This record gives sequence, structure tokens and C-alpha cells, in this order.
Amino acid sequence: MTAGTLFVCGTPIGNLEDASHRLLRILGEVDLIAAEDTRHTRKLLSHFGIRTPLTSFHAYSEKGKAETLMAALRQGKTVALVSDAGMPAISDPGGPLIAEVLAAGLPVEVIPGPSALLTALLLSGLQSDRFVFEGFVPRKGRRKTFERWRDEERTIIFYESPYRVLGTLREIRETLGDRRVAVCRELTKKFEEVFRGPVSDALAHFEAKTPKGEFTLVLEGAVEKVQETVQVPVDPELRSAFDALVENGADRRAAVKELASRYRLRRREVYDALFKNGK
Repeated sequence: MTAGTLFVCGTPIGNLEDASHRLLRILGEVDLIAAEDTRHTRKLLSHFGIRTPLTSFHAYSEKGKAETLMAALRQGKTVALVSDAGMPAISDPGGPLIAEVLAAGLPVEVIPGPSALLTALLLSGLQSDRFVFEGFVPRKGRRKTFERWRDEERTIIFYESPYRVLGTLREIRETLGDRRVAVCRELTKKFEEVFRGPVSDALAHFEAKTPKGEFTLVLEGAVEKVQETVQVPVDPELRSAFDALVENGADRRAAVKELASRYRLRRREVYDALFKNGK
């Protein structure tokens, strides 16, 4: 190990068998483990017989504790950063600390591990080559968040609380329509469940049973809109209207804007009709 290294470690999201040999070696060799919840991480360490000292590093202590960890790293100590599940800094503490360590010129190594968002994406059966991760849906301004997704064509992945998942599904149905969704619950755990189907069906399913556990939702992106067939004016008509506007003092840009509004066309369509042949 290189002295002063921060190891960013991915830990199991449920099934402890997903812990890699490299992860267990690193956790056993570092001087200190910074954990989101020491009680949770202690169960993982106890299962594998690891006795490395623990310190807490959660959202409420992140800023102040980062200074302590930076001091330890500058002294040449090695530190492993872990969250309760999956990769640190993905909707969990750690991002600013990683940036600060790198800015100080100290080494950072990532120990790849399980990821709830990627696991859910592959289980969803939805488009997986292009996607966007939105973390947790904010408690305030939720409708604006969903409206922002209206034209997002990539698959959308986000986390949700079991207490808000029904409300989220209702708002998505009202805002975005009855898209396909995969609602993933308790991934890799004993009671793992994945419901796939239209949002309305998912809503009915979870209204019939109390939502419990940790949820990751994968939502179908916006289907590319089929453009309405527009009756483009014949070139002579459009040309005549354009010439008349120019003769009355309008410049080329203003004339195109006026014609686009008059004939309900895009400006690009007007440009193409008038000038694509170099006229």
C-alpha cells in the first residue's frame, strides 16, 4: 500500500457474498475505515473477521470529519471510505472528500463493487446503453423534477423511500403518462422483488401491499415524438411572401421568423425551403 492513500470501496448492497477478495484485503490492511454508519459496517467486518478501527463519516459529520481524515492521510495513514451499501459518493457522503484528497496531490484508489443503480438497470429490461441517474427525488419541487424528465429520452434511474414510492408513481403517471417502469425492491437481499410494467400497473401492485425496503426505480425515457405532417407551402408562395417582407424593410432573419410563425413551421424549414439551393 502507498502511504496516505484513500481507498474508495464498494461494499455489498445486500448479499455479503458479493464482497470481493480485493475489498476484504483492503479493509483488513488499511489503518482506518471511515464508514457512513459504523454499526452497519461493523456487521460486515465481523462477518469476515476484520478488526480494523472504524470512524463515522456521514452526511452530518462530513465537513468536519473530512479535515480529520485529511490530517490522517497527510501523516501517511491509509484510509478506506465505505458507505452502508454500494459505492460511496453515489447519493452518499464522500464526493467532496475525494475531490479534496486529489486536490492535495494525495493518491486515491477505487475498489469497484456492487451498485444498486446498475443492478436495477440490467434487471429492468429497458434501454441500458444510454441512461441518466437522478439519485433521490427531492422532497420539494418534485413536480418540477418530473416535468424536467418529460423530454429525456435516456432511461432514468432514481432511488426512492418506501414512504414516498406510491406518491412518486402517481405523480409520474400524471406528469409523464403511463410509461414502462421497473420498480426494484431489496436488491440482492432475501426478499428481492422486481415489478415490470406500466406505471399504472406498478401503482396498483404496490397499493395492494405496503411498500417496504429500499427502492430503485428505472423509468422508460421519452419515446421520440412523431412529427406531425406539416403542409409546407410551395416554394413560389413562400418565396413571394419572403420577397414582400424584405421589400417592406424586414431583414432576412426577421422575415424568416415571421414566415415560420405565419405558416407554423420551424425556422430551419423556412431556411431550407428558401435557401437550400443557394438562392
